[in-house]
Amino acid sequence: MSKKPADQATPLKVVVVDDHPFFRQGVRDVLDKEADIDVIAESGDGQEALDLLRTIRPDVVLMDVNLPTMNGLQVTQKLKNQCPDINVIILTAYDDEEQIYHAIRIGASAYFAKDVDPNQLLDTVRTVAEGYYVIAGKRMTPGQAEQWLLERYRRYGLKPEDTTFSPLTDREMEILELIIEGLSNKEIASRLSISQQTVKNHVTSILAKLNLSDRTQAAIYALRHGWVRLPHEEDASTSPIA
Repeated sequence: MSKKPADQATPLKVVVVDDHPFFRQGVRDVLDKEADIDVIAESGDGQEALDLLRTIRPDVVLMDVNLPTMNGLQVTQKLKNQCPDINVIILTAYDDEEQIYHAIRIGASAYFAKDVDPNQLLDTVRTVAEGYYVIAGKRMTPGQAEQWLLERYRRYGLKPEDTTFSPLTDREMEILELIIEGLSNKEIASRLSISQQTVKNHVTSILAKLNLSDRTQAAIYALRHGWVRLPHEEDASTSPIA
């Protein structure tokens, strides 16, 4: 294990979560060679990992999906709800766009198959620690990631088990769903037979309740918390793409 130089800037704190000790050790060996990365803990259990991560607050977590007691996606969603500053990279054997979408939606910053090139993994650890996303091999700003999510939402939607409590009224939820479909305030007003000013008032209320600054942030927040219902099939097939 490499010793970090004493005179360098504080290294990134990383935790590896995987139920296979051999894989954890392999990832740790790759990370420990880097002077700017410090693996501070490991875990092989979902609930144990969640408790650990909430306590030690690393910069980046490398998270497997198939874990005992609680799967990696559940751990990620709970962790991001409570500690949004912790960046999660999902590492799994399953690599397809729909799985990537669901992982990013619930808070992950990147998603890779476990055969990812070590240099790419190292670059990704540094990239997500800076607040960026890595999706399908591309570095994205938060705004670009939000647009990517909104476009895939119209294709994949939400899983039935994702529905949870929302502090918004039924009308606010209705308007938020139409925002996710890509409608403007004018189009929402026409769809609901209300005035544009009424739509604006509802949007203002939504943003105030969620403590957010714009419509896109509100849409992503709702997606990540499972508040939105799937659009009707005929609506989804004609929804514009942002």
